[in-house]
Amino acid sequence: MLIGELSRRTGVNAHQLRYYETQGLLEVDRGANGYREYDEDAVLRVKQIRHLLGAGLSSQDIAYLLPCAVGEAPELVGCPELLAAMRSRLQRLDDQMDVLAQSRDALAGYIHAAERTGSENYRDLAPVPA
Repeated sequence: MLIGELSRRTGVNAHQLRYYETQGLLEVDRGANGYREYDEDAVLRVKQIRHLLGAGLSSQDIAYLLPCAVGEAPELVGCPELLAAMRSRLQRLDDQMDVLAQSRDALAGYIHAAERTGSENYRDLAPVPA
């Protein structure tokens, strides 16, 4: 099938499909006319890629995980390398969440302190835009 049909069947635009190809996520053959030609398995592969991207995985992570992917959802066969990669990604997400929680707590503290102080002490200041 040509890229337009793959795009139609998966809901993924051609630009993204070409990106998946450059990242090594999607295999493609070239016809005699130079057009990209995808086999039927490409539909499943694109759906797997979309699900894994939705889980916050990078294209580099996905390239590593795809050989272990089974089904559209996909299910991943648990080999040690795969588990190590997913645990690493999960740790990065947890670290980002910790940083965001600290930022949130600091901002809430500033708001609470400002509310306790009262605006009557700052009549000369212009209001802060939202």
